[in-house]
Amino acid sequence: MSDTRLYHNPRCSKSRAALELLQANGIEPRIVAYLDSAPDADELCDLLRLLALPARALLRSGEDAYAALGLDDPALDDDALIAAMAAHPQLIERPVFVHNGRALIGRPPERVLDLL
Repeated sequence: MSDTRLYHNPRCSKSRAALELLQANGIEPRIVAYLDSAPDADELCDLLRLLALPARALLRSGEDAYAALGLDDPALDDDALIAAMAAHPQLIERPVFVHNGRALIGRPPERVLDLL
């Protein structure tokens, strides 16, 4: 099987639902517990490339750190946003499913099935 992984937060109901859907379809992704071991800037850049999204699309704007760090500033470039996510992984949207060289954000959770 190719690189199949799920950036997962077990405390998140959407992330748990996405994992359950994958498992129900015979997929056992490698679990990336990104809150315990934060992805570095290079990994986030690779993830964004697979997602084909700008960094801002991977940010959770409802997190306290988003406001505290002033991340709503439209002048911030992708490098600044990626650095913020690497330093504060709770800012990373979840779940993110990677499969067969593609990735997507699993919101709603059923979206993960689009890559199968």
